[in-house]
Amino acid sequence: MHTDVVVVGAGLTGLTTAFWLRKWNVKVHVVETSTRTGGQIQTLEENGFVFETGPTTGSVSTPEVAELMRELDDLTDGFCRMETAPDSAKRRLIWKGDCFHDLPSGPIGGLFTPLFRWKDKFRILGEPWRKKGVIPDETVGQLAERRLGKSFVDYAVDPFISGVYAGNPYQLVTRYALPKLYRLEQDYGSFIKGAIAKKKEPKSDRDKLATKQVFSARGGLSKLTEAESDFIGQDHISLGCKEVKVRPAGQGWLTTYINSDGAQQHIESRYVVTTCGAYALNDLLPFIPKEEMAPIVSLTYAPVMEVNVGVTNTYGGDYQAFGGLVPSIEQKPLLGILYPSACFSGRAPEGGALFSFFMGGMRHPEQLELSDEQVKAIVNEYFHSMLKFPSDASPAFIHISRHAKAIPQYDASSGPRIASVSKIEQRHKGLILGGNLRDGIGMAQRITQATTIARMLADQLKETDKQKSTNLL
Repeated sequence: MHTDVVVVGAGLTGLTTAFWLRKWNVKVHVVETSTRTGGQIQTLEENGFVFETGPTTGSVSTPEVAELMRELDDLTDGFCRMETAPDSAKRRLIWKGDCFHDLPSGPIGGLFTPLFRWKDKFRILGEPWRKKGVIPDETVGQLAERRLGKSFVDYAVDPFISGVYAGNPYQLVTRYALPKLYRLEQDYGSFIKGAIAKKKEPKSDRDKLATKQVFSARGGLSKLTEAESDFIGQDHISLGCKEVKVRPAGQGWLTTYINSDGAQQHIESRYVVTTCGAYALNDLLPFIPKEEMAPIVSLTYAPVMEVNVGVTNTYGGDYQAFGGLVPSIEQKPLLGILYPSACFSGRAPEGGALFSFFMGGMRHPEQLELSDEQVKAIVNEYFHSMLKFPSDASPAFIHISRHAKAIPQYDASSGPRIASVSKIEQRHKGLILGGNLRDGIGMAQRITQATTIARMLADQLKETDKQKSTNLL
């Protein structure tokens, strides 16, 4: 088989790359070891509840997200339609003591919230005049403590990092994990001054597409990956592949694998894009010396357990919020509880609600070894103590999903890893190492990376073909 581009991995990054390549008339083939597309994205339905077993939401933080969803909506006649969360779901809750508190969204709320110490509330007034950091690999926790104070780290930054990375703010390096926050200080000298300056900057019509709204697809995120897969076409996606290997071959690349029928397959291509986990690259790219690959494959992944809980009666509880996060200082076995049915329609039967409990992470990796019965016991305990359901109430269903390698940790190893990626790509032209091992972990970052790669390859192929045509004249 011959094609222009082979994409290894049929998660969001791989499918989006292949989708745009197909849209731009580039021949592409996707190779996936799993028997389904979507990667960690998977939407299920049980007893009238529609829930995610992986990522629950995305953010329209880049124009590429809005453009992709608009394109898929048009192509599928609304099968894949973006749904954004209502204003009521903008509430973020933080656990402290014995209840959830609203995370302040403005200066008045920040003044009266019990989450932060008075010392730090007053200290924040001096934030615009503090000196810039000089340590390139300063962690998120160090940066936030230096500029805002320890209580802001404990009850804002720490739970935020748990919600996004399931990680430790004192391990994640700011310029890799939260590059926009890092640039606010480096470019403007202050978070506050930077935020004000950013708000005043003129925006193009395309920039305005990045609304930062929380989004999903109507009916669940699987609608997105299913729509991409359908457009790419079954003939251009191989599932259930084993022993996938990529090697240089002449002026291009040779990808070999054993298909789901047990037959050996070969694909010759001009480019190869890998979007699989970093841990899979040694076996996938055997021609690269292991010492060169070591900074990449050693990437740490946080294990995460997602437990979906459905109720048919909310007993009058107020669950109109995005959800609640649990700071590590509170020493609870949960990272947080999200409220998907408050964000999107059709996630629970009328009068009911859907909750997503998150456990594990870098805080409690051992939790993934708990039995289902032990997990359900923990969830039931906090179903009553945190969500305040009456003692005689019980969930209509509980569904447990375990992800041993869920979220990459952009820690101090990120610099050497990114340098190794660049070195390998320069040495082996036509090979692109994509996926969440670089460029961010969120859905928006995955879509943006994929779109950028697809555009680059489409342009390069067009230019190469143009030169060949000129040489023949």
